[in-house]
Amino acid sequence: MTAGVADAAALVLYAVFAAVAFGWRTWVQWRRTGDTGLRLHARPGTRQWWAKLGFVAALAAGVAAPMAGLAGLDPLSVLDHDAARLAGTAIVVGGIAATVVAQWHLGASWRIGVDPTERTGLVTDGIYASIRNPIFTAMGIVAIGMALLVGNALAVGGLLALVAALQVQVRLVEEPYLQRAHGPTYAAYAAVAGRFLPGVGRLRLP
Repeated sequence: MTAGVADAAALVLYAVFAAVAFGWRTWVQWRRTGDTGLRLHARPGTRQWWAKLGFVAALAAGVAAPMAGLAGLDPLSVLDHDAARLAGTAIVVGGIAATVVAQWHLGASWRIGVDPTERTGLVTDGIYASIRNPIFTAMGIVAIGMALLVGNALAVGGLLALVAALQVQVRLVEEPYLQRAHGPTYAAYAAVAGRFLPGVGRLRLP
C-alpha cells in the first residue's frame, strides 16, 4: 500500500467514523428520545472547554493529516512502511466497530458533553461492566490506527491532542460529575471497572 493510497483510505475511513460516531448516533438518540444528546456548550476557560478544544483539534487533524499527505507531506520515517499502514487500516476498522458497540450499549444515557444539572442513568452492564469509558477507548483506537495509516506529524499530533482531551474530560469533568450525581453507586462501580481498559484506572473513592 503506497502512502497516497493510505491517505485516501484514511479520509474515507475517517468520514465513516465521523458519520457513525456523531451523525448516525445523534439521529438515533433523537428518534428514540426526542433529544439529540448533544451537550456541547462550555464556558470559556472551564475544564470542559479545554477538553472540547482538544477534541476539536483531534477531529481536525483526522481530516487534515491525510489531506496533507495527499498534498505532499511525507510520513515520518519510522511509520513509512506497508506493515504500519496495513496495521493502521485494521485498527481503524476495529475502532469504528468498537465505537458502534459502545454507543449502542449506552442507550438513552448517551451524551456528547456534560450538563451538570442533568442526571442520566448509570450504565454498568455489557461492555460497561469492565470499562467505564469504552466510547473514548474506541476513539483512541481509531486515532492510533490513523497515526499508523497516515504516518505524518499531523496524524501523530492528532493522537496526542485526543489523549490530552480524554484525560481532561474524563478525570476532571465526567468523573467528578458522576460522583456527585450517583454517589456511592458510582463509587462501587468505579472500584471494579477500569477507566479506559479493564482493571486499569479503577477508583478508590470514600
